Amino acid sequence: MKLLLKVAVGAAAVAMAASSAMAQKEVTIGYQLIYNPWKVSIVEKKFEEATGYKINWKKFDSGAKVITAMASGDVDISLAGSSPIAAGVSRGLPIKLFWITENINNAEALVVRNGSGINAPQDLKGKKLGVPFVSTTHFHTLFALEQFGIDPKEVDILNMQPNAIAAAWERGDIDAAFVWDPALGRIKKTGKVLITSGDLSNWGKATFDGMVVNTKFADKSKEFMCKFVKLMAEADAAYRDDASAFSGDSENAKKIVKLVGGNAADVPMVLALYDFPTLEQQASDTWLGGGAAKALMATSEFLKSEKKVDELLPDYGAVVTDEFAKAAMGGC
Repeated sequence: MKLLLKVAVGAAAVAMAASSAMAQKEVTIGYQLIYNPWKVSIVEKKFEEATGYKINWKKFDSGAKVITAMASGDVDISLAGSSPIAAGVSRGLPIKLFWITENINNAEALVVRNGSGINAPQDLKGKKLGVPFVSTTHFHTLFALEQFGIDPKEVDILNMQPNAIAAAWERGDIDAAFVWDPALGRIKKTGKVLITSGDLSNWGKATFDGMVVNTKFADKSKEFMCKFVKLMAEADAAYRDDASAFSGDSENAKKIVKLVGGNAADVPMVLALYDFPTLEQQASDTWLGGGAAKALMATSEFLKSEKKVDELLPDYGAVVTDEFAKAAMGGC
């Protein structure tokens, strides 16, 4: 009888474990080839541990590809630049911006190749310039040309992904490029910076990288969203509190390049180019409380002028939420 009871209990335990495994919730999250603190948490599987979700991590080369994937329902949450986010929401994609991954500052730059004959902005005329279309750097490329008084038609602007830019640069196929790391670090070795996104932001057109979420997923997964944001905030705080822990020979730097690629030695100098807002700054008027919506509006106006979107939203604040940042501030 005891043996039968033990067998029954064992069978019930196995059935419960199987049922639990089948019931495990799942989410697909996209990331890009950008150095930032939260990549360490991905490698260490902290998001899975904190949420209990099975997470399918998906790598993207550009924000434009992210928006396509979210439109098809292949991804629930992802990082994208402010330009592709603006394009997505302007086209009616059911997503919301809920986290500012980084204020881009000087982490994106327009670089000209040594020997290209480009010494001043006007020298860009007739040259080949590589940039991922509908990205933050594409937005800033055209804004920069406008400030320089150069008609975009006078420059041979090529739609190229970051890895393709680096390869074309090394072959000598392009004369200039506006891109981010790690491709930026590669082309800087044989080129010089003409202008940065930080410079252009100071001229009135801010750009950022942010996390967007499918609205249906967000509505039914509030606890997950709160825990996810809390971990993002903790990752950024770890960097702000001790940047030396991300030195070129650190485990953190090695984990970042394990996921993203590149050289660990480049990580500290790249991270220093960005600004990672605090949880309090995220929820403030500077970002999710108003500033991000204004930036999306300005970017969308640019995209409409370039015929990349047909219409503008009446209120870009409707596609930005500070709900999860505020929830994380109160504890999940």
